[in-house]
Amino acid sequence: MQNVITREVILNSLPDSIIAVDRDNQIIFVNNAAEHLFFSGAKLLLRHRLEQLVPADSPLVAIVNQSRLNKTGISEYDIILGSPKHEDKHVDVHVSPLTGGEGYIVIQLQERSIARKISQQLSHRGAARSVAGMASVLAHEIKNPLSGIRGSAQLLEQEIPEAERDLTRLICEETDRICALVDQMEVFSVNKPIMPEEVNIHLVLEHVRKLAQNGFGQHVTFREIYDPSIPPARGDKGQLIQVFLNLVKNAVEAVPKKSGEVTITTAFRHGVRVMMVGSEAGSKERMDLPLEICVIDNGTGIADDLRPYLFDPFVTTKSSGTGLGLPLVAKIIGDHGGIIECDSTRDSTIFRVLLPSFSPDGKDKKAAKDMQGSSS
Repeated sequence: MQNVITREVILNSLPDSIIAVDRDNQIIFVNNAAEHLFFSGAKLLLRHRLEQLVPADSPLVAIVNQSRLNKTGISEYDIILGSPKHEDKHVDVHVSPLTGGEGYIVIQLQERSIARKISQQLSHRGAARSVAGMASVLAHEIKNPLSGIRGSAQLLEQEIPEAERDLTRLICEETDRICALVDQMEVFSVNKPIMPEEVNIHLVLEHVRKLAQNGFGQHVTFREIYDPSIPPARGDKGQLIQVFLNLVKNAVEAVPKKSGEVTITTAFRHGVRVMMVGSEAGSKERMDLPLEICVIDNGTGIADDLRPYLFDPFVTTKSSGTGLGLPLVAKIIGDHGGIIECDSTRDSTIFRVLLPSFSPDGKDKKAAKDMQGSSS
């Protein structure tokens, strides 16, 4: 076995991208992960200098040149790799002089995508907890007085002429509207644990698609690209329907009236795991998130200044929207132990949901208990 374990085999087994360059920044080695990162094969990459792989003003080039000049290792965290061939990627960079090669540099690139997803998800859960606390206060401090106001308006309506009842009816309509808004927020304060069950995610998505196609999405073309090999999801079917119905409705409202298209995809992804910390001392559970469900629209995208706050309460671009739909989606996905993220360009928006698969060995109940403890 030792005869076949070469340095190249070891480097190709690493999940991080490894690149070696000579004193002129000509690429002399890339591992498999680097090929995947730059969407190019090794033969093509070895024909290029580092400046041809990323923009000449990229921080990566400056870091490599500084390491060569100072003959020391340098680490930079969360820099952006830009390239015409792919979207910007956030990476941690570690560079150091290559032993035995004057001016040669080895570069290690570690993608931050998973760390950013987890950080975003924790932020979403924090926002949901804020709304939950506000909902509890509003339910007590606002709904009770509103009931008295509405009752008084109804009594006044009986004592005044028909021609003057518009104002009392307006009072009743507005109090009903405020109560409905508080009811929407009260959903966040419901903290009962999820009882996991085996859910066929394709049946959930098909149900959502039929509801949309026969209702609010009659003018839209729906496309479904499903991976038939994915296992069942672990979760609450009713809540998952609510999640994807909300995402599809948002997608339908974002697309053009004449050429609107909404695509729903599923895929099985390996390697995404999240540590769930429970309420019991020392209680930890690693949650695999292999199920990827995407809702894609061909709308005009989401404004750059709005994207970081999409899952915050009361953030909306709709004139009649409350800004509670996506925070509720984030809460439900968080309660399931999953992750939701959004990628948007000028001609497309993708909402990507990662969920755990169903485990028949009984670990689901423990995971659900751990999740409930971590979110409370």
